[in-house]
Amino acid sequence: MKAVMDRQNLAKVEAMKPKPSPCQDPQGDLFRVELQAVVDPNHAMVKLAHRVDWAALDAQLGALYCETNGAPGKSTRLMVALHYLKYSYDLSDEETVAHWVENPYWQYLSGMKFFEHEAPIDPTSMTRWRNRVGQAGAEAMLKQTIETGLRIKAVKPSQLERVNVDTTVQEKHVRFPTDARLCDRARQRLVKAAAQRGIKLRQSYERLGREMLMKANRYAHAGQMNRMRRCVKKLKTYLGRVMRDIARKYPQPDEELINLMEIAGQIHEQQRNDKNKVYSVHEPGVECIAKGKAHKRYEFGVKVAVAATSKGGWFVGAQAVPGNPYDGHTLADTLEQVERVARTPSQVFVDRGYRGHDYTGPAQVHVDKPRRGKIARRLWRWMKRRAAIEPGIGHLKQEHRMDRCRLRGADGDMFNAIASAAGMNFGKLLAHAAVLLRFLLNLGMPGLPMRFATPGHHAPSTA
Repeated sequence: MKAVMDRQNLAKVEAMKPKPSPCQDPQGDLFRVELQAVVDPNHAMVKLAHRVDWAALDAQLGALYCETNGAPGKSTRLMVALHYLKYSYDLSDEETVAHWVENPYWQYLSGMKFFEHEAPIDPTSMTRWRNRVGQAGAEAMLKQTIETGLRIKAVKPSQLERVNVDTTVQEKHVRFPTDARLCDRARQRLVKAAAQRGIKLRQSYERLGREMLMKANRYAHAGQMNRMRRCVKKLKTYLGRVMRDIARKYPQPDEELINLMEIAGQIHEQQRNDKNKVYSVHEPGVECIAKGKAHKRYEFGVKVAVAATSKGGWFVGAQAVPGNPYDGHTLADTLEQVERVARTPSQVFVDRGYRGHDYTGPAQVHVDKPRRGKIARRLWRWMKRRAAIEPGIGHLKQEHRMDRCRLRGADGDMFNAIASAAGMNFGKLLAHAAVLLRFLLNLGMPGLPMRFATPGHHAPSTA
């Protein structure tokens, strides 16, 4: 009896973990065609699917699931592959799932055994999975791209000895903040919250607020600033009346309403030269950062510290650093992440914004200088390669979703920054596999399937 109960408890615990990939199921299907008979075994994504250590990801991320309750989670390989594809091809959650249904190579990468004609998950499941794995899961994805690169010799171990570090701004997906917009938006959110709680307001100012906002925008466009300021003052008056009306009629608000009232109160009271201002109602943590760009004086988001190899441009670190700290005070945390993802570099190259940095580890930090002086010529060439990280940051923003973060909160900022770096590395791995296969085919060696097959995992048959 006790043995039966032990087996039942064990089955219950295992049921809470993510499901295994369908490709691990030895059971066939007489009426369905397996994907390995459909895809080209020489395709770069097929080769890469055999080289990624999915078992290590499953073991690491599976520990983040509850062992006592809840339904079995989706396959770890499926969720990781979807996020690799999302950030490699700059797609939204909905677009990623829609493209997955149409693409057999994406399904093969995700561990599917048969071609699926329906979406494997609802797009909102990707949001819940990101909330579950958090920063640790994103770093595991980034670390796996480096390990896979070393495995297929796309990344050389010597490249990890020298690292370039820099900071940039990851903008949040919010409207450009103005006093008029913020006041009107805060009023709208309060009116909506009051309606949800059955609070009957004296006046919502819906029509008057919309008219006053339009006038303020038009006066600002025409350069009539005094009239514009009078409209902004009127919008603040509407916001204050709604706040006081809610406070009178709902003396014991819930936590959500308290937070919204605090944000609205800060918007109502903040002045032009105040510190720690609110720039978005739904994302109050957004910061105003000036990086000295001629074309974009201010950026609204969070500062991100990134680290890439001096040769190869492989990203070995990326993390959001809220609070807009001095660049030099982010170096220690950045190199600590580099050590977790790859290894401790021997030399680190930074720009002059890192003077007076806080790093005290074994790596040598070389701060850029305007003139060589007595610096050895070989070291000087490496210092000049520090600028190679700038186009890499540009690719992260233009092609891998770091230009505007659409994920919520500080956790969303952190995950988006790391996943963008992982997506860029994954795209480089695909490009390397494609170039290598073209080279082998030109030599008359079609594919060499066993060259890329992992131990214990047979390559798909070419028959």
